[in-house]
Amino acid sequence: MQLIDIGANLSHDSFDHDRDAVLQRARDAGVVQIVVTGASREHSPKALALAQAHPGELFATAGVHPHHATEYTDECDAEMRALLAHDAVVAVGECGLDYFRDFSPRPAQRKAFERQLQVAVDTGKPLFLHQRDAHSDFMAIMREFQGRLGPAVVHCFTGSRAELFDYLDQDWHVGITGWLCDERRGTHLRELVPSIPADRLMIETDAPYLLPRTVKPAPSHRRNEPMYLAHIVEELARDRGEEVQTTAAATVRTTRDFFRLPPWDEACPPPERHGDRGGGAAHPG
Repeated sequence: MQLIDIGANLSHDSFDHDRDAVLQRARDAGVVQIVVTGASREHSPKALALAQAHPGELFATAGVHPHHATEYTDECDAEMRALLAHDAVVAVGECGLDYFRDFSPRPAQRKAFERQLQVAVDTGKPLFLHQRDAHSDFMAIMREFQGRLGPAVVHCFTGSRAELFDYLDQDWHVGITGWLCDERRGTHLRELVPSIPADRLMIETDAPYLLPRTVKPAPSHRRNEPMYLAHIVEELARDRGEEVQTTAAATVRTTRDFFRLPPWDEACPPPERHGDRGGGAAHPG
């Protein structure tokens, strides 16, 4: 069984001491490819460096998370465009709106989001989107670009039924994380995931965040990592009433189509490793 993690913050400093071991544990768990999230001026280049060090296995996004919206200057815009010129950078983002924490002023969030949507229009690359407690403004801004954007995935979906169907009505994709496994706040997702068409569904860990609470035994450090994607897909398949292999194969097929990823031939040895890249703090979600 092969799996693809569409969102892992592998440049996070919590992986600096054992990143190679993290990748090996992911391979052992069937995770054959990972999209490394770029979500700031600091971490988007590091995501690309990781992808370049592991060609065909790791890929990257390039963008600025709404928590960092104030850093989205003209210089930042030029940096993101330069990163997106690389084939290994497969999507624009993580970008969007987050009114739950408001780490950046809302006007700055909206401006940074709009500028990154324009980057997506100009480059033709898919969108890797973030939305939390900002659905109305999020949809309004996306509508301003309607008809000009390519594929989009709302990553780490945690919202309501109405939000889910708003996204599906736009033919957007949906990323499901270990939030599904959280009995405190994710129970509603178990009722919603059967409504997501197989060709719109993808899976992700959002590592090192959102360790599935149903993993037993839970690691003492509470750090999430891509190997737990296997646990997420098992729970997702159960909630969808499918065999695990069916859910896994569908998400792999959908992910490869969305990001235009090459197939991973298990018969081929992994490419030569060039050591760890990355480091520094990143954002949650």
